Amino acid sequence: MSFVFVARHRHIWPVSWMCEVLGVSRSGFHAWLKRPISDRAAYYAKLVRAIDKSFRASDRTYGARRVWRDVLEDGLSCGLHRIERLMRENAMRARPRWRGKPKDDGERSVIADNILARDFEADRPNQKWLADFTDIWTAEGWLYVAVVLYPVSRRIVGWSMKADRDAALVMDAPMMAVWRRSKADTLLHHSDQGSQYTSGQFQRLLLDHGITCSTSRAGNVRENSAMESFLLSMKTERTARKVYWTRDTARADVFDYIERLYNPKRRHSKLGYLSPMAFEARAMKT
Repeated sequence: MSFVFVARHRHIWPVSWMCEVLGVSRSGFHAWLKRPISDRAAYYAKLVRAIDKSFRASDRTYGARRVWRDVLEDGLSCGLHRIERLMRENAMRARPRWRGKPKDDGERSVIADNILARDFEADRPNQKWLADFTDIWTAEGWLYVAVVLYPVSRRIVGWSMKADRDAALVMDAPMMAVWRRSKADTLLHHSDQGSQYTSGQFQRLLLDHGITCSTSRAGNVRENSAMESFLLSMKTERTARKVYWTRDTARADVFDYIERLYNPKRRHSKLGYLSPMAFEARAMKT
């Protein structure tokens, strides 16, 4: 390991100085440097390149388990513990997620009961959709992002982004979902009790399309946990560490995260470390 340190830092400090400090001979270092690389070392180097490729492709958000799945998919055989060790040795650490404490059960909505009841499974496609919105700060002001999620595959099926936090914001997202996915005969739309979702405009939209409304109890994030998980992932992995000078820049970045990373590529632990689109493709074959 001493020779490895010298090799990595010889462009910074003199080799003779480092060898003296580490108590190794300079001739021994040069002999080691000219020695042919072993098969094991060559394989480890190949693993590190594959790990780095996966880690960078995830925008430095993947931990060892997701990276491991990418490495295995590339045809390289290794164990999870080896991936963990190599990532640790090469300073590849995923950004941690903040996990808030769930609140106690709140009051029921006067608009609709919690029909979903934390049952995120379905026996047919598009029977249940989850909805929520969040805010992103830009130098031009807030940008509000509304999304609709299909809980079985965790895929974002509809989204909307606007400068105003009004009913139109949350109405456009399910309409995109209907356009892209069509609507099942019995479709349940679940959200919190925000004024946008309980407004007369939004309720008429659901009624006109034959969509049943379901709402969480006040202050209870667990009843929409799959959606909360997505919003937390998007902020942790992308938007929280960015400075957006314009709303258009933020819109483009959110689009990139949803349509180019999250839906087609991001591995999800709840899906056996498949991406939402890969999970749906596999489900269609069975």
